[in-house]
Amino acid sequence: MPIRYRSLLLLLAFAAGLSGCGTVNEKLSAGMGDYVPQWAGGLPADAPPRPGTPQYDAYLKERERKRLLPAADREKEEQAQKGTTGSTSGDAVR
Repeated sequence: MPIRYRSLLLLLAFAAGLSGCGTVNEKLSAGMGDYVPQWAGGLPADAPPRPGTPQYDAYLKERERKRLLPAADREKEEQAQKGTTGSTSGDAVR
């Protein structure tokens, strides 16, 4: 019988330890995602800024400005942005 109680106690200790890791990882993952490179599963390059930062407020203002533009002006602006980056749909790799 002592082996049975020891294994049960060991199982409970492992369960308690693993449940503690779940709360630690939840808090760490919120900040660590910013430091992991994209190729390793981090944030993509076009991800919006984190809420509560000055960049986030500017991002929301720009998004609201674009939302209020008429559709024709919005399309012209998007085409102008694509033209400045140099990427066109005619540059297909063959």
